[in-house]
Amino acid sequence: MAANEARQAGVAALAREIEDFMAAGGWDQPPQLFALVPTAALLDEQPELAGQLDRANPLTPVAQEALPEGDLAEALARIAWPDLVVGCALAQEIIVLPPGSESELPDVAEADAESLRRAAANHPQRTEARLVAAVLREGEGACVMRLRGIGTAEGTDETMDEIVESPDLAPNLVEALKATLQP
Repeated sequence: MAANEARQAGVAALAREIEDFMAAGGWDQPPQLFALVPTAALLDEQPELAGQLDRANPLTPVAQEALPEGDLAEALARIAWPDLVVGCALAQEIIVLPPGSESELPDVAEADAESLRRAAANHPQRTEARLVAAVLREGEGACVMRLRGIGTAEGTDETMDEIVESPDLAPNLVEALKATLQP
């Protein structure tokens, strides 16, 4: 496996790990930012974490302080990472609408962001989702999305979440996260 393919597989695994971590906390969580740090460097600086971290994993996600309330893009634009951080990830809950539903939303030119969010949240065909986007300084990126209650377990009425993975799920978010890693 080429080095960049290995990094791509690694960042995808980190996105899945972060989504699993967030899923353990349930729904209705605020956006959460993570620094992606070399595990060996983290253990060198904080040896007391040896029992909690697996040295075999090259990178460890480290949850950051809560992001400020308000516009996420503005908050990301103010972030600068130290050299030790080789990547970052963001987990956020979003609303997914079916294709073609844009015509049912207010005109973007006339509506503010909050009006659009309310219209999407009230749309009868909306799906709640959690999106995790992760990127590395070298440029690799990955996205994982958990669609809430999209199907049912076989033979039951219990709803199940669906997981979708693709580096192309949120290109604007991936680019915004990459920008936080630039010098």
